[in-house]
Amino acid sequence: MQINRDYRTTPESARGASAAIGNFDGVHLGHRSVIELARAAGGPLGVVTFEPHPREVFQPDAPPFRLMSPDAKAHRLEKLGVEVLHELPFDKDLAGLSPEQFARDVLAEGLGLRHVVVGADFRFGKARAGGTEDLRAYGEAFGFGVTIAPLLEGKDGDVSSTAIREALAEGRPGDAQAMLGHWHRIEGEVIHGEKRGRELGFPTANMSMDGLHLPKFGVYAVLVDVLDGPHRGSYHGAASLGVRPMFGENRPNLETFVFDFKGDLYGAHLSIGLVAFLRPELKFDGLEALIAQMDADCADARRILGDVAKA
Repeated sequence: MQINRDYRTTPESARGASAAIGNFDGVHLGHRSVIELARAAGGPLGVVTFEPHPREVFQPDAPPFRLMSPDAKAHRLEKLGVEVLHELPFDKDLAGLSPEQFARDVLAEGLGLRHVVVGADFRFGKARAGGTEDLRAYGEAFGFGVTIAPLLEGKDGDVSSTAIREALAEGRPGDAQAMLGHWHRIEGEVIHGEKRGRELGFPTANMSMDGLHLPKFGVYAVLVDVLDGPHRGSYHGAASLGVRPMFGENRPNLETFVFDFKGDLYGAHLSIGLVAFLRPELKFDGLEALIAQMDADCADARRILGDVAKA
């Protein structure tokens, strides 16, 4: 997948795509329906998205809300067959473009798109002044086709990143999966922790949760993909997400115990899929009780993951 990060210097090889436009946080089923319409329009399949997320620019003090890091989003889009990802830097200059300037300077002349697909609630340009009918008119004027995708509804209402965040915050990863079309995954580099898990007989791969929406704190059955290095491959595991109350207040992170694994994962990039919430974080009376519970957690996770398809 080719990634272009500047609409003013788009290489010729990245021009001419039929592209879905949006933030695509989570790349859920609603997003995928927009991408499929772009695929059907013909030509190279593209996506236009923005980094950082516009909400991070306009609400810098808001709590972390993102379901995906930029790398995780790019990996998911590549799995869907996206050939060209236009990952545009969202700054005050881009945000200050009028709807007409955005359509002409960015979509038509800058990226050279042949067709664009957006959701029915799409807004664009300074102060979100442009709507879908404006986009149709600009497409006719500047030479690109426009398709408006209807909002996708699930069994409980619209499929949205907001609904997925709510499901994860309540410890319902299965409901999140039903809206995402894949397991919610946390991707990142394995960092050094305090190595308590190793001392307890459960060495863990530690990953930061900085900048990401926090699912319910507790223990999960997880799918583990090692994305690079000598141990690259797919595994099962149990993960603890939270602040480790047994050992004082700590910064939230994700600690994953990979089943039947021997090796060093420091510096490797992992993708952890949350499959089932096993229990909330607890503070135990002592290490013996903690170890007994960890044994039980691993047994529960192995049982659940035995029947789970990778996604």
